[in-house]
Amino acid sequence: MTKDITVTGRLAPSPTGLLHLGNAWAFLLAWLACRAQKGRLILRIEDIDPQRSRPEFVTAILEDLRWLGLDWDEGPDLGGEHGPYVQSQRLAEYAYAIEQLSQQGHVYPCFCTRKELKSLANAPHLEDTGPVYPGTCRNLSEKIRQERMAQGLHYTLRFACAEPFVDFVDAVCGPQHLLAKDWGGDFALRRSDGVISYQLAVALDDALMGVTQVVRGRDILFSTPKQILLLRRLGKKAPSQYAHIPLLLNAQGERLAKRHQSLTLAALRCRGVQPERLIGLLSFLAGLNPHAEAIRAKDLLADFAFSLLPKADVCLDGRRLESL
Repeated sequence: MTKDITVTGRLAPSPTGLLHLGNAWAFLLAWLACRAQKGRLILRIEDIDPQRSRPEFVTAILEDLRWLGLDWDEGPDLGGEHGPYVQSQRLAEYAYAIEQLSQQGHVYPCFCTRKELKSLANAPHLEDTGPVYPGTCRNLSEKIRQERMAQGLHYTLRFACAEPFVDFVDAVCGPQHLLAKDWGGDFALRRSDGVISYQLAVALDDALMGVTQVVRGRDILFSTPKQILLLRRLGKKAPSQYAHIPLLLNAQGERLAKRHQSLTLAALRCRGVQPERLIGLLSFLAGLNPHAEAIRAKDLLADFAFSLLPKADVCLDGRRLESL
């Protein structure tokens, strides 16, 4: 980074559907956090899920982000020194990282089926982390591992978490002291079908692309210790700032998802909604625009601060939607 650039942020959409209001909320705040500090912004397409990712969604994502008034300095359309900016084109990097971790003894094959893991009695569940992995396959002998592989049993590759806790300071949620049980213990690096895990791809890409600031929903908070641990073992620097923002919920208190087709940016655009009106509403809900007036994203930069964001999740009710 040059002297003039103190922050490198990223927008990291998954092309598994059209962008919706929840995505717009998260990407707007990530963009503001980076640009308010005159930072450099990277656009990365996270398409490692081959069953759900579609190239037409990549095109739609770029169109939607530009419609919102968000820009970036590096990305699949612009190029840059940290490419490629599409994760499906970075598989060799992930394979090399797994090989490094394996040689260090931090990876082991896990033969547990999803059904077996779900049936674990009294396993504590945490939001989006699933049951805590009990380490069933961690201490299998090499002989047993080879026998099971020879039988053709499918297996995931798991990362052995040696640290009992991880500490970091979140720009929104404050100091965090998370135990292994909070993030689910040993976690997968590669699924049994060969698909690379979100944790490895995201952590490695952030490090290799020089990302210093990660802004994302609070539902991803428990992924952060996993990614920090991975980067420690790989000898790479983790982002210096994490900010896990509150979620945007619908009137029923559910997190907005891609199944809510009526709330996609494409649908709103077709109804004649102007981007300034949408930015005005989202910035009002974020505590950045006291009167919900129509405004451009760049006009919010001067007054942006993480301290202004609400501490609790935000509900987007029908009345607010109708105001658009």
